[in-house]
Parts: sequence; structure tokens; C-alpha cells
Amino acid sequence: MALGKAPADIVFLNAELFCPFDCKWDLCDFAVSDGIVIGKGDYSGREEIDLEGARVIPGLIDSHVHIESSLLTPSEYGRLVIPHGTTTVIADPHEIANVAGSAGIEYMLSEANKTDLNIEYMVPSCVPATPADMGGAVLGPEDIRRFSGRRHIIGLGEMMNYPGVISGQDDVYEKLEIFDTIDGHCPGLTGKELNAYVMQGIGSEHECTDLSGAREKLKAGMHIFMREGSTEKNLKALAPLVDDITVSRCSFATDDRHADMLCNSGHIDDCIRKAVEYGVRPELAYRMATLSASDHFRLYDRGAVSPGRRADFCIIDDSNEFEVRKTYIGGKEFTDPGHSPPGRIKYDFNLRVPEKSGMRIKGAGTAKVISIVEGEILTKRLDIKLDGDFVPDLENDILKAVVCDRYRGGGFGTGLVKGFGLKRGAIASSVSHDCHNVVAVGVSDEEIIEAIRCVASGRGGMAAVCGEKTAVLPFECGGIMSDLPYESVVDELARINELVEKMTSLKDPFMYLSFLALTVIPELRITDRGLFDVNSFTDVPVFD
Repeated sequence: MALGKAPADIVFLNAELFCPFDCKWDLCDFAVSDGIVIGKGDYSGREEIDLEGARVIPGLIDSHVHIESSLLTPSEYGRLVIPHGTTTVIADPHEIANVAGSAGIEYMLSEANKTDLNIEYMVPSCVPATPADMGGAVLGPEDIRRFSGRRHIIGLGEMMNYPGVISGQDDVYEKLEIFDTIDGHCPGLTGKELNAYVMQGIGSEHECTDLSGAREKLKAGMHIFMREGSTEKNLKALAPLVDDITVSRCSFATDDRHADMLCNSGHIDDCIRKAVEYGVRPELAYRMATLSASDHFRLYDRGAVSPGRRADFCIIDDSNEFEVRKTYIGGKEFTDPGHSPPGRIKYDFNLRVPEKSGMRIKGAGTAKVISIVEGEILTKRLDIKLDGDFVPDLENDILKAVVCDRYRGGGFGTGLVKGFGLKRGAIASSVSHDCHNVVAVGVSDEEIIEAIRCVASGRGGMAAVCGEKTAVLPFECGGIMSDLPYESVVDELARINELVEKMTSLKDPFMYLSFLALTVIPELRITDRGLFDVNSFTDVPVFD
């Protein structure tokens, strides 16, 4: 058929086609049969579609994403991102795995069958994220090995336990031996420790926040996923890394994007627009979003509109705004199938709502305070002098944070946080990386307790409380995803944000809230036991 001796299924005529192999444009026809590109040039087809000179680029690829962070199930996620030109995502389901273990991964694999989006999974490597965490499950080497060789399983997810890699921890090395393709996670790692990490076959990094760190990791042989999520906005700092040579070692990742940002700003198309704004030549940005990503993951059946590859592509307008007009998957134009109710997943939710008497932070002297960094998921440790038991300090923006064990009905930890800017009320959520316990921040104990109670009433969700007003979005799927259509989730998020905007000027405070308990990102975090110092990898008291 590639020889043109038999008609193709479809011939697309008069396309201005982007070729990521040389980053140039070709005015040509191309033919598709059985969802595969059979060739470019003069072909006959049973169907012909005249593109009238429209610009065509290969389907966009997200190199690293946690679908659960969108608050949507895979089928709804697909409905939302495909119209933005995305045809493949590389997903790490470690959020649901921390909640439900292997059953959570099976759930995501099953739900992926309900969407036209090509979802390729990396098996979570660190469940829980650290030995210090207590979530809903543990995945050991044998649990991970059971997924090897499965359809749509292509590698090992981000290896967050970089101390275990460097120190030669046996169970970590067992996991690393299972897959050839391994995603990295090593914020701040440099020098010989970085060498030791990369030596174990870990090939990518999405935690770069500054140019010098990204350059060092690229020179060490790592593929750099330039991240632009709801809070983790690193593209501007990293864009100067991209040139005609390095582009093959750079691609885009959204990591964690809420549904409302996906709806309002876009997906990888948004990353392309921002990269161009920050100085990346458009053709290099297109290369990052397509062939650079597919080649890294050895997905040689996609990434370009060329013979033998999937006919996944999108038609864009001819302006400089990179607006996607249509998306094709397997040579077929995507049409929205509408909402399909997701399946159910069993998960534990046994939360004991704190009592006010137990939330008092006792002590005096120098207190350790978590300081959030706007635009990052990193936190800083501040040492602040306090006199007597803690009370909220609105003038200096120091508030109380609480994390409750939601699996075993156990205890809760308290700490202090700066940067949320709340002047009244409280917010709470059961999306709390990576264990997904319930986390809350607020101005008063009463409102913190009420926000936690609202989350508990739906066996998971997010809630805002401001005096007598409340806004709640339940998460019926594992306590971290909604079973609603994405349009309804976006509407509910808007309703919550409308209330939250009366409480703080911080943009997307729930995303910052969701990372307060993430014990693999420096510097200071909070767990259901209390404060956790990431640098020393130990629990620490609020007061010295």
C-alpha cells in the first residue's frame, strides 16, 4: 500500500506539514490506512480530505503527568485535553496507588480504555513516597514486577527516593532493575551524588527549577521535562536551555494541573505558547512536544506524521497563537463522546475529625515555620520568635496547618505555615501528595475543624469555609478524583474559588495546600505526625 498500488483509507490533501526530524514545514499530501501513516506524496484514497493549506503538526505528548491531579478520571481527562491537540500522555498513577495500591493502578488502566487519548503508564516506584509516610498502601518490588510487560506499561515512575538510590538501598535497586526506562525525581541533587543517581539508569528529570541545575542534569545525560503545572511554573527559567542541539533532550510536562486550568489555559498547547513567549523558536517547541518526547520513551510509533507511525496529529491556525482547530487520533477526527460514568474503586476513609482541645500548639521561643514559595512546590524553613502558645498572626501571615490520618482513624499533626495569605476562613482537601491524608490551613480552629468535617462527609474532597458559608467538591473516586463530567468539576471549582477569593489573594491555594505534606521536596513539610524536615529526613518539633 505504501507503494501506491492500492488506495489508502484516507488521503489528506494540501497540508502544510511540520516535520520534527528537521524542524521544517512541507507542503504535501499524506495517506493513512488502518490508523497508520503509509506515506507522504501522491496517493489515491477511498476518502480524501482537503486541508487547504492548513498547518498540521504531530499529536502533542505530555511527558509526565499525574492525571489524578486534574481531579478527573482518565476518560474525563481525555475529553478535556484531546481538543487541545494532546494525543498521548505519559502518566504516573502514584496518587491513586498511594490510596489503593495495585488495585488503584488497575483502576487507572481500566478507565483508560474509555478514552481515545493514548495513556501510557509508568509504574509508581515510591509508594509510599518515603519510609516516613503512612498512606493507604505499600508497593514493593514484587508488586511492581507484576506490571512489567503489560500493555500500556512502559517504565518505572519517578524515583523519588534519591537517598535510597545513592546509598544503595536493596529494595530500591530491585525496583530499578525491573524496567529499562526510569523517570527521575532529584530536586537539588548535584555533583557526585547526581552522578551516583544517574549511574543507576535513571534517565529523566522534571524537578528542575533553575537553569544551572537543568544544564548540569542535561550534561549528566538526563532528559529534561520542562514543567508548567498549576503551581510548578518552571518554563520561564528553563526556556534558555533549548537550542538546535539540546531540543532532542527536552520536552514538556504538566505534572499537576487542575481541571479549571486545563479548561481555561490549555494543556501542552499552553506549554508551547509559553515556551515561544519565553524565547524558544516555535519549531523547536513543536519538536519538544512531539518527537523529543516519543523518542525518549521509545515510542517510535508516534511523534511524527511519517510512514509507519500513528496518524495522530492536530490542525492549528496559521497565526502565532498556536490555537488547535481539530485533533485526529488514528486518522479519525476526534468528536466529544460525552460523559461516561466511571467505575468504582474501593478505598479506606476512616478519618477522626480533630477536637479543638487537641489542636493547641504549645510552646514559646523559636518556631519552625513552613514558608510556601509562589510558583513552586518547594518550601522554605523560617525560624520565627514567638511568645507563648501560637495564635494566628494575620499581619505576618502565619497560620495553623493540620494533617489528619484518613486511613486508620489515627491522629493528626499540627504546624505553622506562611504564604497562604488567608485573612479569614479555612480550606481543606484530601488531595495531599503523596499519601493523600486530609490537610487543612485556616485562621481559626473552629473553621479548620469545619473544613475537615466537610471533606470527611464525602469520604474525600475539597472544602472552603468562611464564617457561615461553605463550598465543597466531593471526590468519589479514591477520595482524590471526582466522578462528575469535567464541565461540572470546573463549575464547582469556580464556585469554591469565588469563596476563596474573598479569603486570600493567593492564586490556586488548593494546589499549594496539596503539596504541604510532600516529604520528598525540600525543605519543611507537615505530616499526620507533625513537622518533617526533608533535609535531615526526620520529624522535628515546632519549637526548639
